[in-house]
Amino acid sequence: MKKEKENRIEMDRRGFLKAAAISSMAFCMSPSLEKVKAAGSAVGIQPYWANRSVPPSMAAVRCQRTLGSGKAAFTVSAIGYGCMGLNHNRSWHPDRKAEIALVREAVERGITLFDTAESYGYHVNEKLVGEALRGYTDRVFVSSKFGHKFVNGVQMKTEEDSTPANIRRVCENSLRNLGVETLGVFYQHRIDPNTPIEVVAETVGELIKEGKILHWGMCEVNAETIRRAHGVCPVTAIQSEYHFMHRAFEENGVLAVCEELGIGFVPYSPLNRGFLGGMINEYTKFDPDNDNRQTLPRFQPDAIRANTCIVEVLNAFGRTRGLTPAQIALAWLMNKKPFIVPIPGTTKLSHLEENLRATDVVFTDDEVKELEKIISSIPVMGNRYDALQESKVQK
Repeated sequence: MKKEKENRIEMDRRGFLKAAAISSMAFCMSPSLEKVKAAGSAVGIQPYWANRSVPPSMAAVRCQRTLGSGKAAFTVSAIGYGCMGLNHNRSWHPDRKAEIALVREAVERGITLFDTAESYGYHVNEKLVGEALRGYTDRVFVSSKFGHKFVNGVQMKTEEDSTPANIRRVCENSLRNLGVETLGVFYQHRIDPNTPIEVVAETVGELIKEGKILHWGMCEVNAETIRRAHGVCPVTAIQSEYHFMHRAFEENGVLAVCEELGIGFVPYSPLNRGFLGGMINEYTKFDPDNDNRQTLPRFQPDAIRANTCIVEVLNAFGRTRGLTPAQIALAWLMNKKPFIVPIPGTTKLSHLEENLRATDVVFTDDEVKELEKIISSIPVMGNRYDALQESKVQK
C-alpha cells in the first residue's frame, strides 16, 4: 500500500508539472519552485522547506534565491551542486555507491538545484545523477545542457550544434538518462555560430510549452546575445565561469544586463576548478586520462606557483573570521548580487559541508571592497582555457 501511494504521488507530481508547463503562458512558461510547492500540496506533496529536519548545528543551505523574473522566475536553494566532477575532468573520484550517497546527502542538506550535461562523459554523468536522485525528484530540479556536437558518442571539438533537431534530440536523451519528465533549466552549452540565437530561443520556447523543460539559459555568451535571446523567450539564467580570478562579467556588461532584464547568474567553477580551496599546489598530480586541468595554462606549475598568493590573501582574510578560502570565495559571490547562485562541485562530504556553510556568511560592503582591492592588485598568471576552448566563449 505504501508503494502504491508513493507511485500515485509521483504520477500526480509529474502530471502537475506537465499541466503547468502547457497552460501557464502562450509561448514561454516558467513556474517558480514556490508555485510548484503550492500546487504540489494539493496532491499530497508537503512543502519541502517546511519539513526541514536538519539540526541547526549541521551544515545545510536554509535559504533560497530566485533566478530570473516574472514568468521566467525560478526559486532554488541559494547554492547548487555542480555534478560534472563526479565522473568527468576532475581526476580520481569515489566509487559509484559513495557518489550516489553524497548527492543524496546534498538533497538532505537542502540543495534543490543539480547541474549536469550531455557532454560530461557522454551521457554518463546524467545517468549517474538520475540514479542518485531517484525518489527525490519531488524535492529537487536538475539542469542539463545542449549544443555540443557528437558523432557516435565522440565530441567534435571544433563544431557546435544548436539546430532545432539536435536541441530536441538532446532534450529527449537527457530526460531519459535522468529519469524525469521535466528539466529545471536547459542551457545552451556554447553558442553555435551557424544557428541564430533567435532560432534557439524559439525551439526551447516550444519545449517549454510541451512541458519538457521549465526554464532555459545560456553559457558563456555576451550581453548582445542575451538581449536577442531574451526578446524571443525570457531567459532565466546565464551560466558562466565567475570567481576571484575571472571577473570579466563585471566589466563586459553581462552582469549589468542580467540585473537590468531580471535574469539570474549561475557561476560554474566558482572555486576556479578547486584552486581557490587551497588544496592545489605546483606538485599536484592530475589524472592524465580524466582531468582537463593538466591542459589549461592556469594550471601549469609556474602559474600555480604565482597564483598561490591569491589563496594566501583569502587565508589571511579568513583567519580572523573562522572561514576557509573556499567559504570566502563562495560567500563573496553570493554577497555580490542576490540573483547569483553558484554551483560548486565536490566528491567529498567534508567539502560539501564547507561549501554549504558559506551560505550563512554575510560580508559588509567594506569587507567586500577590502577583498577586491587586494586581489585586484595581484596579476593572474595563465589563461583559463586553451586557444580552442577560448574561441568558443563570446566576448
